[in-house]
Amino acid sequence: MRIVAGLAVVAMLVAGTSTAQADTLDYVALGDSAAAGPLIPNQDPALWCLRSSNNNYPQVAAKILGATLTDVTCSGAKTDDFAGRQFGFVKPQYEALKSTTDIVSITIGGNDVGLVQTALGCINLLPEPAGLSCKARLTAGGDQVAAAIAAWAPEFGAALDEVKRRAPHAKILVTGYGTYIRPGGCYPVQPIWARDADYLQGSVDLLSATAKAEAEKRGTTYVDLAAVSVGHDTCARPSERYLEGLIPTTIAAPLHPNAAGMAAFGATVARAAQQAQPSEA
Repeated sequence: MRIVAGLAVVAMLVAGTSTAQADTLDYVALGDSAAAGPLIPNQDPALWCLRSSNNNYPQVAAKILGATLTDVTCSGAKTDDFAGRQFGFVKPQYEALKSTTDIVSITIGGNDVGLVQTALGCINLLPEPAGLSCKARLTAGGDQVAAAIAAWAPEFGAALDEVKRRAPHAKILVTGYGTYIRPGGCYPVQPIWARDADYLQGSVDLLSATAKAEAEKRGTTYVDLAAVSVGHDTCARPSERYLEGLIPTTIAAPLHPNAAGMAAFGATVARAAQQAQPSEA
């Protein structure tokens, strides 16, 4: 009888363990440096992706959700790196997706349309008129950044379709980008003229709005990170910033989220995951 009772206890423990494992959420994070968290401690040993191993928003969200995370975000990633090998050797991000994946977060597009390069091209160390406006340059004969975003939209839509195909039962969360600079800028704290600051943030907002539109066409959840970071932009006091300016004030890459920003973004993504509905196959 003791042997039978012992076997029964073992069976219960094994069943309990299996149930716990089955209940653990499988979370896959796809995306670029705005999700990866370049330079934020601690960095993943695979240094080529400049990815934080514990303080980027996917890591924060996973901890809140109690999820098992596969983080394949990689700095410099473009949408076609989901299917191709970034740098020629990094595995396609799509390969992390499975039919059993429960949650997918996606942050992409900034590198496709050259947002960082655009921002760097807007720097003016001297006040107007001693310099050249990036807005004037980039909108002469038509808005070049807006055109790039429009061209990217169908590519992003196709990527969402592929994510849905590979992870048919997952909750898919598309995040926008943050509020990097407030209306009118804050020259000379950030050396960008007022009209260029508005153009630059307007371009970021247009990219996010385009991602939102493509997500909503497919019944996919959009997560607004611009609203979360209002008042915490690169013009804020260093202790209140979620995003770093040209010269970082914490250990983070220039023009990218810092650890405080990732904490806020991760909490927002986790909340969205809890409320979202799974995609339909």
